[in-house]
Amino acid sequence: MQRTDIHLLIADDHPLLLDGLKNALQAQGYSHIVAVENGALALDYVQEEQPDVAVLDIEMPLLTGFEVIKKCQELNIKTRFIVLTSHKEKGFILKAKKLNIAGYLIKDEPFMEIDKCIQAVASGGTYFSATFDAILEGQVNPELQKVKFLSPSERTILRLIAKGNSSKEIADLLTISIRTVQKHRANIIAKLELPTGLDSLSIWTQEHQELILSL
Repeated sequence: MQRTDIHLLIADDHPLLLDGLKNALQAQGYSHIVAVENGALALDYVQEEQPDVAVLDIEMPLLTGFEVIKKCQELNIKTRFIVLTSHKEKGFILKAKKLNIAGYLIKDEPFMEIDKCIQAVASGGTYFSATFDAILEGQVNPELQKVKFLSPSERTILRLIAKGNSSKEIADLLTISIRTVQKHRANIIAKLELPTGLDSLSIWTQEHQELILSL
């Protein structure tokens, strides 16, 4: 698609960044751009106008970028989404992957990356930053593979640990003995290849909470 034909929405709660991005896109030849400063306005605009591409920050007032995307997907809106964020953490990468977002860029990347991403996404493709791909392939996917080896019971216990439940609370919730819970915990630690230290599983679940709660 020609830049002049692409209907764009950009959303970010930082006015300087929002204005700067809009000006840079206009200078590049994009002429149909709407800029909004929070997630609620972004959702309203996408629902009403269904732009070709929406470029969203993740953390915005009222609704996050992820919440906007999820709601639009539930409504079968055809707008394609790009996340433009400072977040490089595994949890955010996993969330974007599970939402099938078409593009994911880091804010400190050159503007040419944003232009390339919009062009690719508007044409029906996908475009992810090198940082996104590196974290996905090097950190997220290997952990997903390990979790696949857990039994249904072990996944249930892992989810309860991620929600902050103690072994006693898990035993009470599942009506099993604390010894059974501890045995499951030991099996989980072995399958995830974690150190046998007392807090290793709790630390791992905190770091991978988004992954675990999606199981």
